Amino acid sequence: MSRRPVFLSFCYKDDVTRVQQIRNMGTIIEGQPLLSSNDFETIKRQGETAIKNWIDGQLKYKQCLIVLIGKNTADRPWVQYEIRKAHEMGKPMFGIYIHNLKGLTGVSSKGNNPFDKVFGANHQYKCYDPSHIDYDGFRAYNNIEKNIESWIEASISQNKWRSIYSDFK
Repeated sequence: MSRRPVFLSFCYKDDVTRVQQIRNMGTIIEGQPLLSSNDFETIKRQGETAIKNWIDGQLKYKQCLIVLIGKNTADRPWVQYEIRKAHEMGKPMFGIYIHNLKGLTGVSSKGNNPFDKVFGANHQYKCYDPSHIDYDGFRAYNNIEKNIESWIEASISQNKWRSIYSDFK
């Protein structure tokens, strides 16, 4: 499969080391720069509009939004904005629970589904859960690495069929 340009949505403070592991897999991620906390603070000082403009600009040319779900991800306002914006743009999206990847403080507890938080319980967005409890994080990592490309392709394909179907309604 070819590498796809995707947008990663996550809680920076809690999960940046887990997200780096996924980026370092090298299998799928193309194009989205990961902002450092300093860069985000620079954008944040410019105001809410600057943050929205950065997010909108990054999402514009991405084929898919992946929400990397940690303990507090569903409650993050910018993650919720990214989900709403991707939905508005008709982008395919899905989530991956990353709590069992080892971070700076070890593994974490499972967070809530952010799509439920934004849309309620009735939505079509999948969340994959490599819930292998293995305290070293290797099984969860291997599960994500093995499947992430097919999850992206499935999300994109499902979105295309959804678009075609909606044209006939």
